[in-house]
Amino acid sequence: MTLLLPLTFLLPLAGTLILAFSHTRLGERGSAWVGVISVGLAALATALLVHQFLGMPEARGVTLWTWIAVSDFQPTFGLMLDGLSLTMLGIITGVGLLIHWFAAWYMHGEEGITRFYAYMNLFVASMVLLVLGNNLLLLFLGWEGVGLCSYLLIGHYYHTAANGWAAFKAFIVTRIGDAFLAVGLFLLFRELGTLNIAEILQRAPELWAAGDPMVELTALLLLGGALGKSAQLPLHTWLADAMAGPTPVSALIHAATMVTAGVYLIARLHGVFLLAPDVLLLTGVIGALTLLAAGFAALAQTDIKRVLAYSTMSQIGYMFLALGVGGFEAAIFHLMTHSFFKALLFLSAGAVIVSCHHEQDIRRLGGLWRRLPLAYTGFVVGGAALAALPLVTAGFYSKDEILWQALASGHGELLLAGLLGALLTSLYTLRLIIGIFHGNPGSDNARRAEAGRGLAHGLPLIVLVLLSTFLGAWFEPPLVEVFPAPHEGGEGWHLALEIMASGVALAGIALGAWLFLRRGAWLADVASHGWGARLWRLWHHAWGFDAGYDRLLVRPYRGLVEWLRNDVVDAVVGLVARLAWWLHVGLARTQTGKLRLYAASMVVGATLMLLVMALAT
Repeated sequence: MTLLLPLTFLLPLAGTLILAFSHTRLGERGSAWVGVISVGLAALATALLVHQFLGMPEARGVTLWTWIAVSDFQPTFGLMLDGLSLTMLGIITGVGLLIHWFAAWYMHGEEGITRFYAYMNLFVASMVLLVLGNNLLLLFLGWEGVGLCSYLLIGHYYHTAANGWAAFKAFIVTRIGDAFLAVGLFLLFRELGTLNIAEILQRAPELWAAGDPMVELTALLLLGGALGKSAQLPLHTWLADAMAGPTPVSALIHAATMVTAGVYLIARLHGVFLLAPDVLLLTGVIGALTLLAAGFAALAQTDIKRVLAYSTMSQIGYMFLALGVGGFEAAIFHLMTHSFFKALLFLSAGAVIVSCHHEQDIRRLGGLWRRLPLAYTGFVVGGAALAALPLVTAGFYSKDEILWQALASGHGELLLAGLLGALLTSLYTLRLIIGIFHGNPGSDNARRAEAGRGLAHGLPLIVLVLLSTFLGAWFEPPLVEVFPAPHEGGEGWHLALEIMASGVALAGIALGAWLFLRRGAWLADVASHGWGARLWRLWHHAWGFDAGYDRLLVRPYRGLVEWLRNDVVDAVVGLVARLAWWLHVGLARTQTGKLRLYAASMVVGATLMLLVMALAT
């Protein structure tokens, strides 16, 4: 393990360095091989670590060196492996390998392949470092690394100005959360004297009582960091625009891994949050609000990837809800299953987009189920898992556990939010599938659709299809020794809730089939007149958060910048500069090159000095 654990991030990092220094000499095929093989070897190292850990399931670590040594502050560059980090490591390298492989097909023929794979590998290395770091300083390094890679990959098609602005927006909004996180880390170190995660979890209950104002403040700041990275209210506005990047980027960063970093942070520091019950409850409330707001927004999107983006926000909302009621195992379990079916949906969307000549407006698609059978299968299976169809999908088992934890902990209002979110999920999922694959083609691009071919296209989709079924739920994360025991309750109530949740999911599908197949014309008419049109616009613009932030924050800030261009302080500083310039000009004019003038000036100056001295005495 001493060798295998560092290899999980060193191998993708090596791939990044090879690609970065190749100066495009590798070409498209060579760049893809380097990118895929480096992540594949990291996945192989992870598989060996899983085998070793399951044989002897106890936490262990590797210290590579002392990073900084300043008095008592001596954080190490150390890696920690336990059930939580192993679960995250498997998701990052396993799902990451499938996405890297699919990208070789998706990005074929495009410019910047070497740059693309260099950034993708750097992202994997940063994400692995984030989850394996045994101290929060190392975690923060990986945290900022994935933020940088997200910016670079969202702006991959940087020749289009809108893509550059989308990358800029993601960078700024997530940096707001990162600032909260950094201050929270300062407070942790000041109060506990360490950033080592194991020591923090040990010292926190010794030095803080439950509900202590300082632990509440610290947990609130950490929550702020998690909200930014995981795109939860109110720092969620960047994720939908982040779909400007290539679809494999959306699958890897904005569905399967990076956006779950906030969930990982709260779960990793669960000992701190358990001492701050008000902040923990706030976490659940924010998750519930996000899953509902994003669910309604997804109903009114016309771009395939934006529907999936709001779906991602909603599903991460479920994870935050689980964290808020103390269901840490349920949150990580849903994180794992979500990575399977959401990666499948994004890659299937990528297959549709490429096959339809980069058309991704649902209104211009349709009738593709026979032309694109594998992509259709991916959407049906992934959509079923997203909607949590009972018994046959991975999403059913993980979402059911979240709802059960909400009920068993006594938070009935959060349970109701979760059930309403499940109804919305079934509705927008069915709308998406019907819009893409059924009915009549809405454009020539859809009529001329060509199914993808090749191993790089087919195998990742097939593997993810299998993982999105009940087979994916067999990969139960080894979290027994990591978190406190989950809430328990009567088996009869649990069974009743399973039946209720299943009924809600099936009712949503039945309602969606009636609305979108039989009453489509009526629905379109309602959405184009009166209150229906206003509600559609409100949901289409995601409740107006972007417009609100633009009016409340962006425009006043830009106005302040314009006003401060000519403020008093700036004018005084400018006066000093102008005075220096005038003196320079005046003195320069005395340099005439005439010797008699210089001699006369010296005489006049000496006379004046003698006169001043005489008067002073």
